Amino acid sequence: MGRVLYGVHGTGHGHAMRGLTIARHLKQHEFLFVANDDAKRVLEGEFNVYPIPNLGTVFKDYRIDFPATIAKAIPLLWQREHYTDLVCQVINDFKPDVCMTDLEYFVPRAAKKMALPCLTLDHQHIITCCEHNLPLNMWWDAFFQGLTPRYLFAPTDYNLLISFYAPKMLSKYRGRVAPPILRERVIEAKPKDLGHIVVYQSNSTSQKLLDFLQKATKRTCYIFGYAKTEGKIGNLVFCQKSEEGFLRLLEGASYVIQGGSHTLMSEALYLGKPILSLPLGSMVEQLFNALYLERLGYGLACAIEKLTVDLLVRFEANLEKFRAAIALGSFLGNDLVFSLVDQFITSKEISA
Repeated sequence: MGRVLYGVHGTGHGHAMRGLTIARHLKQHEFLFVANDDAKRVLEGEFNVYPIPNLGTVFKDYRIDFPATIAKAIPLLWQREHYTDLVCQVINDFKPDVCMTDLEYFVPRAAKKMALPCLTLDHQHIITCCEHNLPLNMWWDAFFQGLTPRYLFAPTDYNLLISFYAPKMLSKYRGRVAPPILRERVIEAKPKDLGHIVVYQSNSTSQKLLDFLQKATKRTCYIFGYAKTEGKIGNLVFCQKSEEGFLRLLEGASYVIQGGSHTLMSEALYLGKPILSLPLGSMVEQLFNALYLERLGYGLACAIEKLTVDLLVRFEANLEKFRAAIALGSFLGNDLVFSLVDQFITSKEISA
């Protein structure tokens, strides 16, 4: 049995669900998580969590609020030595064999200070650790926001990048790309087409989308992520976030309308659901996901302010084409990832 100190980014549920799925499966090892905010709430029901403040992103009007994000980060970065030392004390007490990080800031720094091997396991580093052929209008965002995974959350000794698309990894980084990690409930699902749409917003919401859906379609739209969590307005049914309820509706959806979250994209694609992606403005990871979604023929992407009825008509006219492309994809990497993580815990390295 090995011991793992696992730092998890706190904003949103995707990072925490990835860590939870890994820890649930690798029961022969002992996990202690370092997390806060959304991640802490997801993880603490099943595993021990040491709370450390989170370097998170602030959103406003369906875009990143850069001034607020920077203002939130400055106090934490100013005290980074203090928080790093706290994690070092956790290392002294817990005595892990290895450390892992899913876009968490302090664990890899403490691991380096304590001479412990550390594995990056996330999706965000696909931006800077891999080769991409980007359109000109993404160059600035890719460069500017790529500074975060390149320097602030720098790649570690080994890097295991989880992604539904697989660009070539740059040779200077040790690691590899693997297909997504999915929850058991998703794997067990029996997808069907009941005609409704699942609409999911995670980091930020927009009234424009609700107005659009009432105008553009008569299909029932099950809405997740808004402040309103129950009731019905026309064809819109507002839902409270619930793993079981959400997955049941996803299982029967004709398609999904979402931001650019990689976790939901992976789950929807595994279940054969085409996606209309509305990536958050200036959030480069979501722009990458939307770009590859279109390139691979799994759906369409659009800025939320440019949504039109004609776009939705075109999207629905191509649903069978999207489903055929999705059927050729690879969206389940659980066995491979579990094997590689187990290898890292026991031998402190992963095979390329």
